[in-house]
Amino acid sequence: MLFVISILGLVLYGWFVYGWPLLTLQITAFVAVAGVLLIVAWIGYTMATTPPPAPLQPEPAPEVAEPAGSTSKAEADA
Repeated sequence: MLFVISILGLVLYGWFVYGWPLLTLQITAFVAVAGVLLIVAWIGYTMATTPPPAPLQPEPAPEVAEPAGSTSKAEADA
């Protein structure tokens, strides 16, 4: 179905290009530029209306267990 619609669209576009070349190309250029600008506007709107993410809280450093056979500095000074 999509294949048939695509082929018909291509034939119709070709017919318009040969029948009314300037108008067809003007409309094509307008639709292409308008499409790009609409996408840019949508991205800008999304960026403007999306709330900023919550700030990241630093995670506390995990406690590092000392190896079983070692002595701590406090024990070595005593």
